[in-house]
Amino acid sequence: MTPFERRTRRVQSRLDDDDLLALSPGRSLYYLSGVDADPSDRLTLLLVPGEGDPTFVVPALEADGIRAATWVADVRPWRDGTGPDRVLDPLFESLSPSRVFLADRMWATVSLDLRERLPGARFDLASEVLTPLRRRKDDRELDALRAAAEAADATMRDVRALGADAVGRTEADLASFVAERLESHGGTGVAFETIVAAGANGADPHHASGDRVIGAGDPVVLDFGTRVDGYVSDQTRTVVFDGDPPAAFADVHSVVREAGVAAVEAVEPGAVTGAVDRAARSVIESAGYGERFVHRTGHGVGLDVHEAPDVVAGGEVTLEPGMVFSVEPGIYLPDRFGVRIEDLVVVTEDGCERLNRTNRGWRC
Repeated sequence: MTPFERRTRRVQSRLDDDDLLALSPGRSLYYLSGVDADPSDRLTLLLVPGEGDPTFVVPALEADGIRAATWVADVRPWRDGTGPDRVLDPLFESLSPSRVFLADRMWATVSLDLRERLPGARFDLASEVLTPLRRRKDDRELDALRAAAEAADATMRDVRALGADAVGRTEADLASFVAERLESHGGTGVAFETIVAAGANGADPHHASGDRVIGAGDPVVLDFGTRVDGYVSDQTRTVVFDGDPPAAFADVHSVVREAGVAAVEAVEPGAVTGAVDRAARSVIESAGYGERFVHRTGHGVGLDVHEAPDVVAGGEVTLEPGMVFSVEPGIYLPDRFGVRIEDLVVVTEDGCERLNRTNRGWRC
């Protein structure tokens, strides 16, 4: 049994016999089938009943490729000239589901069409059955996440090695350098748009790398990741490539680093996500910067850059072995600078494992 089939059977164990899981192209479809497809105007659906084998409904021109990529044996193609009705109508008549779980990010056109075809069914979100499974990674997933983290670590070492040579480059140019190094270290593309935020731009947590030139003494926030076998890395470091940083920067950096250590130390099976957030936030609040920590402490990471569980104030998700999430406290001082330090961690049987191991200091 492939890992994809094993996951599908686990999902089915959470469904009633007359339930149906309907997934359009996206990360959850890949999670169960092994098919990495993009949404398009041509309908692609993976239908997983509560009992029995799943069915793929696919455009005829993609049928051979999907058959080669998936363990699912029942692949039913439809042609442009006739549309998917000839496939869907008899299929839904035989399945006759009373409840349908739709992919959370399914296009509205597909969702509305399914609602019209199944007027007697109750509709819910697929995350209701998938999230409890996806947030605990199996060994294959953890291996991919470790490899992606290693690619990010190696890239950060390359960035630090630039030293004073980074001064005079633009944020966008350094972001391009990061992307090239991620590929060279075994990654596939960037997992999200790389953030290089120099000087005052670092006070914007989601700054878009632009044409600002990196100067001597500038604190630079670098947030980036890549994919390995579909799984992502996500790492942040805040560094100064050359010269002396602004007043208070070293102290702020030390507070953020201490907050990250406190949060990681709070990670263990049985702890709740809110306790991890509180461990980081209390350090920053005690230092007088509580209002400048403007986001959650972390988020789950896997096939998606942001997935369950959220490590947020008041979070009540109980940590279990195999959960992977970021720990990324930050302090942002408008018109001055920002500091964020981020590592990914995996919950183990007796604590946690950091997936990122590079230098967390600010001097290059």
